[in-house]
Amino acid sequence: MFVQRIKMLTERMCERGVDLALITDDDSVYYFTGFYDYLHMEFGRPTLLLVWRDGETLLITPSIDYNSALDHARVDRIEPWNDGMGNEWREHLPAAIDGGARIAIEPDLMPPPVKAYVESLTGGRTFDDITPIIADMRMVKSDEELQLARHAGEVASAMMQAGRDAIGHGVPEFEVALATAEAGTRTAAMLLERHYPETAMSPNTHFLQIMASGPEITRTHHRASNRVMQRGEPVFLCFCGMTNFHRFKLGFDRTFWIGEIGGDHQEAVYRVAVESQAAALAELRPGVLAEDVHAAYAEVIQSAGYDYPFRCGRGTGFSFLEKPQLVFGDKTELQAGMVLAVDGSVNTDDFRAQVGDSFILTDQGPEPLTFHSKSLDDVILN
Repeated sequence: MFVQRIKMLTERMCERGVDLALITDDDSVYYFTGFYDYLHMEFGRPTLLLVWRDGETLLITPSIDYNSALDHARVDRIEPWNDGMGNEWREHLPAAIDGGARIAIEPDLMPPPVKAYVESLTGGRTFDDITPIIADMRMVKSDEELQLARHAGEVASAMMQAGRDAIGHGVPEFEVALATAEAGTRTAAMLLERHYPETAMSPNTHFLQIMASGPEITRTHHRASNRVMQRGEPVFLCFCGMTNFHRFKLGFDRTFWIGEIGGDHQEAVYRVAVESQAAALAELRPGVLAEDVHAAYAEVIQSAGYDYPFRCGRGTGFSFLEKPQLVFGDKTELQAGMVLAVDGSVNTDDFRAQVGDSFILTDQGPEPLTFHSKSLDDVILN
């Protein structure tokens, strides 16, 4: 799988006259090599993948991760570097980068220190942008990726059910987060053991639980806190960060109430949010432009008298945000094999409702990956 991806990349490099691709985004490094680390630039330790048009590959990685790279990286050569020794990660770049080569980088994803050093080696010469090539490659998923997506959906659905079951009057928000993390981890562990016995991937979920309740409901990305939930309050659960199985990401959201709907207008807002997602899904099929899906969703919301909404959705995969985005201005033609998170949402001054799911786009329409009822009878929790 990884060898084939490198082959596809080099073919596209040849078509565009690119001699060398210098890849620094850790999700793209994984996509092409199977290697990942957890320390990367947050700890001042870049990992660099160099791909030449003839297919030769070089991985430059911290020596602290060298053993993992030997086990997982499908590359021709690995050069480790250590903190404070020699020229660190810069050591092998001067020999690797031919001053006359046409080089392509990920300009918006390359760490500034790396970009500055590479520019110094090339005399400030202008680089090509490899990002569109990689984004297009990653947009339509392989069969292996689609299997990961379906399994990620099982993990997400288990987390949502556990969160729903944990919500209640007198319960602090952090208890919900603990329940979702346990359910996701146990489901992921089962799936890894059953379907990926050779992998060393961790089943543990990570990323702080996004949830909000009561008066905090309008805070879209509020994290679970010590706040104690009360009867009649709305509760929002989002798993767009926590759904990360075998490095494959999905989006998944629901709005609930404890016992009853406490606000007079909240039911109406919720119904419009659900209708807006349904309108988007009715438009979601191969051949449609990404922005047209957003237009269908936005039309429902604005026709009901609410403000223009944020984007309807986005592509997902080994990154949280991939091409295309379901928003005005994105004219990408949708294709079978894409994985898309699709939301319905309405925001007001004192309340917001959001429902979101992930889908595989097929020639027959969207195949759902995440499952939890959106009917009012099922989101009012007794």
